Amino acid sequence: MVATSFAVAALCEAYEITRNKTYLSEVLSAADFVINDLHRTECGNGFLFSYSPLSGNNTVFNASLLGSKILSVCYHYTKNEEYKRLARASVEACCEAQNKDGSWIYGMLPVQSWIDSFHTGYNLEALQTFQNLTGDYSFQKNIIKGFDFYIRNFFLAGGTPKYYHDRIYPIDIHCPGQLFVVLSRLDKFGDWQQLAEKVMGWTLKNMQDKKGYFYYQIKPHFSSRISYMRWSNAFMFNAMSYYLNS
Repeated sequence: MVATSFAVAALCEAYEITRNKTYLSEVLSAADFVINDLHRTECGNGFLFSYSPLSGNNTVFNASLLGSKILSVCYHYTKNEEYKRLARASVEACCEAQNKDGSWIYGMLPVQSWIDSFHTGYNLEALQTFQNLTGDYSFQKNIIKGFDFYIRNFFLAGGTPKYYHDRIYPIDIHCPGQLFVVLSRLDKFGDWQQLAEKVMGWTLKNMQDKKGYFYYQIKPHFSSRISYMRWSNAFMFNAMSYYLNS
């Protein structure tokens, strides 16, 4: 689901720039994947899309919301009400599962009870996309609560990003990277520009190699400085484009 959502975002950008309908066709095919290939688990008044067609990871909130995001994008181009209906059902389930303080645990399994930075960011980005593209503002309060928790719990005053709400390490490159996407998508960059600049400065200083690529994770005693094309580099290049455009 996650890789598919990134591919859909890239293809949408390509279509908007080139108007090549081949790209749009590929975007719309992702809706078929979400609807026909993913499992659905009843949850509250809606359901959760599974992480993948394989059984096992069926109740991960960010994965389900990314499915809603894909369907919202496809609704935007087609006005297919079924896309909107299914997207909303997943959104409703995830928002009902949101904690009172605005946070989300990663998933519903006992071993998935942590609360982390960039998956919270995925949730917020997906909810905002659903709202913008469907015109359904029923979950605006969930976005507001979620953003308030996100911005106040995952970044230190000096710009250090945290992985978890209650501890810093490991610092994954997605922790700082998703911030700039969230601030841009939620139109919050102006309110939090000073923090954004500090986080970007910290990231360039601590997670970019002299050769230009970005590291995977920093840990207190052992860090992974592997140059992953999608996880590290593409993610931060995308993040920096949001930062510069904002």
